[in-house]
Amino acid sequence: CQKSSETSQRREMAHWAVETKSVSIRAACASFAISTTCYRYIRKLDVENAKIAELLIQLTETHRNWGFGLCFLHLRNVRKKHWNHKRVYRIYCDLELNLRIKPKKRLERETPEPLAVPEAKNETWSMDFMHDQLADGRSIRLFNVIDDFNREGLGIEVDFSLPAERVIRSLNQIIEWRGKP
Repeated sequence: CQKSSETSQRREMAHWAVETKSVSIRAACASFAISTTCYRYIRKLDVENAKIAELLIQLTETHRNWGFGLCFLHLRNVRKKHWNHKRVYRIYCDLELNLRIKPKKRLERETPEPLAVPEAKNETWSMDFMHDQLADGRSIRLFNVIDDFNREGLGIEVDFSLPAERVIRSLNQIIEWRGKP
């Protein structure tokens, strides 16, 4: 989309240089990096391109949130204009009718309440499951229970697998030893 408009602009600049600055065609084409064939190219169907541009401008003025796809489908299906989509898109880009890409709306999150700081031992406990890998590739699981007041480790279970019964048994042992939090 951008290259065609750049080429046409360079062609116009080359024509301007030849007409006003009396530069040769070959020198103008070399300085603006276009071929002499491109310099001599005369667009066909300019009248029809102007009609496409006019229809696109009308559509985008009446339907501001329509992008290229909806405009093209409207021209094709409602207005029964069977133009090539690449041609219509080129004109759409030349007119700079592209919609602005809207940034995603961010959800405002509620700030979480600060964690309650325990004032005595055995008030709250924290449980944590961890895993690690041995040198031979086997995974080990760790189950930790700590007292939040003084960060004392109340229990650690380590094994290759920690089923629920084992976790419950470990918690019951800690409760028997320290009492319920």
